Amino acid sequence: MVDIKPFRGLRPVPEHVEEVSSLPYDVLSSEEARQRAAGHPLSFLHVIKPEIDLPAATDPHAPEVYSKGRENLEKLIGQSILKQDESPHFYLYRLQMNDRVQTGLVALASAVDYLEGRIKKHEHTRPDKEQDRVNLMNSLDAQTGPVFLMVRDTQEIGQLMTQCADAEPVYDFVSDYDIRHTFTRIDDPDLLDRIENTFRKVDALYVADGHHRSAAASRVYEMRKKDNPSHQGDEPYNYFLSVIFPDSQLHIFDYNRAVRDLNGLSTDEFLNRLKNQFDASLYQAGDDAQKACRPESLHRFGMYLEGKWYLLQAKPGTFSETDPIGQLDVTILQNNLLTPILGIGDPRTDERIHFVGGIRGLTELEQLVDSGAYQVAFSMHPTRIDQLMTVADANLVMPPKSTWFEPKLRSGLIIHMLH
Repeated sequence: MVDIKPFRGLRPVPEHVEEVSSLPYDVLSSEEARQRAAGHPLSFLHVIKPEIDLPAATDPHAPEVYSKGRENLEKLIGQSILKQDESPHFYLYRLQMNDRVQTGLVALASAVDYLEGRIKKHEHTRPDKEQDRVNLMNSLDAQTGPVFLMVRDTQEIGQLMTQCADAEPVYDFVSDYDIRHTFTRIDDPDLLDRIENTFRKVDALYVADGHHRSAAASRVYEMRKKDNPSHQGDEPYNYFLSVIFPDSQLHIFDYNRAVRDLNGLSTDEFLNRLKNQFDASLYQAGDDAQKACRPESLHRFGMYLEGKWYLLQAKPGTFSETDPIGQLDVTILQNNLLTPILGIGDPRTDERIHFVGGIRGLTELEQLVDSGAYQVAFSMHPTRIDQLMTVADANLVMPPKSTWFEPKLRSGLIIHMLH
């Protein structure tokens, strides 16, 4: 069973929610955040990327950065831009992107469940990025970015979410990329109890996005538990801010790759070498199809090289069809092409490879190669939700940049205070 709790959310007053809410911290560079927040003093970027309010040369991990974040949060509270609900609630967060809708339950998830494996993960975290979130949480005494969790859908959970959606929204607005955000507060005490009891029957939750935030929150829990001689287990720091979505509503986008050079090979040498592992052919788009190659099934890849799109099909026997990691397309491309042919050893650290989230479209790959900054690009078929869960259930870790979830959860819609 998993333990989730309602909480007293700190939230923007409705008339300022659009000004406050922002993209999450990890999809913008410091410079991009600085530009976006310019002239927008209420933007939550001032809290989650506070280096933007200090000189550009400031180390984003310096103590004064975290202190600035706390100052900016306290300013929003002091100006009554952010107000805390008087009693604990669950909330419902609905996102609509084009014709796709996904609705998640905003709740506190248990750090103990995370540490004991009932909240399952599928990615490694980087110590420096994890420490950055620990430092910010401790400085703010708050969790500002929700962890994107998912749960296996059941009829009971579906009915519960439908019932919760009947309440009048407290926020309803459209943001970047024409994504509509609808936010509802759940007030009915009986419904709050039913939600808790329903999730007690759930065996596991899965981290979809937010591995560094969930890892950092569990570390903050351990630190504060150790420092609190009267620890009871129900203090706010025992839990972390999350939005829990039924898996049936979620969609993983492709996470594409571009490589700066052909590792010293000529074009002909490169094409000849990859034919040992892949069937390769020029991509022929139909009259009504897009010119770029978007793979329509697993184990197929698009490749853009010298102004042409190719279709690559992994040959049978060149990859495992039973190993949860070995059968992933990101593994196949890495093990059969990127490492042995292009010399990309560790994609986490190799500066010759660049990753492009699918929301940017395949024209982004074409532009990278046509500009001369990169020599070859690969379009991927998206990792499936069931593949992610299989990896997590096996306590395994996916290769870097395996999943890209859209739409992104806005930051600043709700905050969990740790005191």
